[in-house]
Amino acid sequence: MTKETTSFVYVTYILSTPEKVFEAITRPDVARRYWGHENVSDWKVGSKWEHVRADDQRPVQIVGKVVEVSPPTRLVITWASPSQASDPASYSRVTFEIEEYENMVRLTVTHDELEAGGSMAKGISKGWPVVLSSLKSLLETGRGLDVFAKPKTA
Repeated sequence: MTKETTSFVYVTYILSTPEKVFEAITRPDVARRYWGHENVSDWKVGSKWEHVRADDQRPVQIVGKVVEVSPPTRLVITWASPSQASDPASYSRVTFEIEEYENMVRLTVTHDELEAGGSMAKGISKGWPVVLSSLKSLLETGRGLDVFAKPKTA
């Protein structure tokens, strides 16, 4: 039986260069400034990557492998929680497409191969918009957003 899958696509425009956007995704010290996490890898096809919490709480949050890397325009990685890392069926895929668009960059993030209705799909649908908004803020203003802020309830 094949599981039903879903995908999440987010597009944003950033006043920056493809090189700076790619660097922000792949350099741990930059990612920490807008994500509160570091993306750690040597960024070679087949290499592992880890999404590590910068404050050392539950250090490794997400694991995966580098599927494709074409700096500064494309990066494809697999994505799973560490507790499910031994199950190949639990992995989803994230594709970062970075394109020059007039005097800015169009960043398209596609997170697919997600289990429909699963906790990962629900979590990333809230997580990616705030993370990518913070990335945009960092590159345009020098300051990321508080990605751990909780919305106020009325």
